[in-house]
Amino acid sequence: MHGRELIRAAMTLQDVERVPWTPFVGVHGGALIGVSAADYLRSADHIVNGLTKAVELYRPDGLPIVFDLQLEAEILGCRLEWAAENPPAVVSHPLAEGCPLGELALPNADDGRLPIVLEAAQRLRQKFPDLALYGLITGPFTLALHLLGTDIFMKMMLEPESIKELFAFTQRVAERMADFYLDAGADVIAVVDPMTSQIGPDLFRQFVTEPATAIFSHIRSRRALGSFFVCGHAQQNIEAMCECRPDNISVDENIPLDFVREVCLSRGISFGGNLQLTVVLLLGSEKDVHRHVVETLDIGGERGFILAPGCDLPYRTPIANLRAVAELVHDPYQREVARAVSSSGEICEVWDMSDYGKSDRVIVDIITLDSEACAPCQYMVESVKAVAPQFKDIVVWREHKIKHTESVQFMTSLMVKNIPTICIDGKITFVSRIPPKEELIAAIQRRINEKLLFKIRSRKGALYLFGKTEEELAPLEEVVRRALRETGADIDLIKSCNPEEMHKFGVALTPAVVLAVYKIKAEGIVPQVAAVKEWIKEIV
Repeated sequence: MHGRELIRAAMTLQDVERVPWTPFVGVHGGALIGVSAADYLRSADHIVNGLTKAVELYRPDGLPIVFDLQLEAEILGCRLEWAAENPPAVVSHPLAEGCPLGELALPNADDGRLPIVLEAAQRLRQKFPDLALYGLITGPFTLALHLLGTDIFMKMMLEPESIKELFAFTQRVAERMADFYLDAGADVIAVVDPMTSQIGPDLFRQFVTEPATAIFSHIRSRRALGSFFVCGHAQQNIEAMCECRPDNISVDENIPLDFVREVCLSRGISFGGNLQLTVVLLLGSEKDVHRHVVETLDIGGERGFILAPGCDLPYRTPIANLRAVAELVHDPYQREVARAVSSSGEICEVWDMSDYGKSDRVIVDIITLDSEACAPCQYMVESVKAVAPQFKDIVVWREHKIKHTESVQFMTSLMVKNIPTICIDGKITFVSRIPPKEELIAAIQRRINEKLLFKIRSRKGALYLFGKTEEELAPLEEVVRRALRETGADIDLIKSCNPEEMHKFGVALTPAVVLAVYKIKAEGIVPQVAAVKEWIKEIV
């Protein structure tokens, strides 16, 4: 069987001679030929050359023509921000800016960058007749969010009928895009809808099931195969996704592969995924890749499984790591060797985060894959970015992209398991769910209130007044007590005429004032010796 046959056989649950392999080469194709992501996605020549290089290096059975979930959005009036190493990001939402839905027209084959992508598809079809080509279209929910912005979450509650009307439109866009790709030679239409990880099964069935089912029915009517792509913590929606009747479901590492296998195969649907994009493919060694690939192949099994990364490959994914995957896929002997020598992997150092979030300000950390490349990550970051200014300098927010080793350590140290996640002062608060604006504001305000309450009830320090005699202390005490009255401060006042006490504080001349500041360094725990040593250094 060649790759195209393998992919079809796996997706239709037929016997295969080996598990097929589909590296999701998106802008990584630009890295393979030395051009930026922005240049790559705007040139049919670059796309064809990049994927030709990927075929040579990675020996895939299938490849996406492009992995760009902004293609339709750009045509429909969303402004894009381009990047050197990521697909573009949507930075405006026409429906949120007053454009009526009725003024949006379905795409034509000569709109936006479609001529470039469709030309690349036709040339790849001719050049690689045995390769399964995936045409990726933006799922109805993700495209609706591109058009309306994060207001969609509130309107799903308040204006459900208008949202259903919007989804009916994004469904027609998806069907039109599927036709373009199939006419150009695609074998598989992948409906990529990562934003569905942000809602539960009830909302999924209320809004997504109908348009998604219609899209897969349309693909089936064209005698093509349909795959439902999702990333993020979408385990709760896998059954609902199956009800939309795709031929295949593809997931990332946020969802246990054995769970997906059981749910999908019991419903006669194939499945794919879920190689770890960053920790293994981007940041790991070839040894890490060997260990992880054999584990994934063992879990996936040989029935209805397609080995693939969890999502679009990062631009700088090491070639050696992807070649290592290909070697194991194509060579059963190498798989056995890898299985025999695989280790448990190096354990990432875990930081001591017990004191995290004890500063005066509230720290909001957003752990993402990369907000410039991942739609759920982008909208989660935007939601925090939108509310932070109203708290002025009290709230500080930071994004931690787990494409970097330090961010992986940070994520591990906070015990974050899913991407994207919002932590407030080190506490995991929103997991793979973009909170409505009011809910996020309330969560931050709660933390501010907690800190204020803590400040109010805690003693901050004391003032020591020293004098040789009570008479000498009297005028000093009068001044200090007036200052306390005028500031409303409630501070302990300790007077002393004892020479030994003065000596302990280093007082040589009287009258004197010593300000002692109290700081709680540990509460509810026994601190480590190293931590106590650091505190001692502050006062000696």
